[in-house]
Amino acid sequence: MSRKTELPVYVSLEEAAEIMSLSTRTIRRRISDGTIPAYQCGRRPIRIRLDELEAALRPVPSARR
Repeated sequence: MSRKTELPVYVSLEEAAEIMSLSTRTIRRRISDGTIPAYQCGRRPIRIRLDELEAALRPVPSARR
């Protein structure tokens, strides 16, 4: 019996910007500085894995002690 492996979900720059409530320019800057990994095959558009996009979020430290 063969197991079905779940493939990662890739989103476009525009979709990533919409998901994160950011501009596409900001997403491009985060890709450039290495915060968000992105992929491209040849001349195809840049794609971002959804799980890596979510991993780019960082928790905000609480002011409470």
